Amino acid sequence: MIHHPQNRGYGAALRTGFASARKEWIFYTDGDAQYNPLELTLLVEALRDDVDVVNGWKISRNDPFIRILLGGIYNLGVKLMFGLRLKDVDCDYRLMRRSIFFTVELESNTGSICVEMIKKIQDAGFRFAEVPVSHYHRQYGHSQFFNWRRLLRTARHLLILWWKLVLKKQR
Repeated sequence: MIHHPQNRGYGAALRTGFASARKEWIFYTDGDAQYNPLELTLLVEALRDDVDVVNGWKISRNDPFIRILLGGIYNLGVKLMFGLRLKDVDCDYRLMRRSIFFTVELESNTGSICVEMIKKIQDAGFRFAEVPVSHYHRQYGHSQFFNWRRLLRTARHLLILWWKLVLKKQR
């Protein structure tokens, strides 16, 4: 089991997990039961020799209206800001080749890691497939994203990422 003695953030958890992976493919999803792990078979069916990432996209987001609205604005905003070509940038239901992380180095410790990861993977020339997946009402925990402090911190992180990855074209 991999464990951080204290909470270092969502991005740090993903980075540690990716660095610790030992198999050819890495699958990850959130642990709040908003996705059905059995739908992993849908991602596996989309695997081809020319596919490096299979990214899920929510068929129908099962959240309160305000989350759907803000999530749609966020998704559209980051797609435009970063030139991302996925339907659902923030769908944390992904199957990726581990070898991607021999080329792509992630830095974010926050939830903005998803934007950083997709931008860097896309810019490095890796290829994506997209698969529709079901999205369910959150069964466990609660979202930590929708409070003003966290929203402002996310906006700040996204602006820093935009500066580095879009304007300065850092990899």
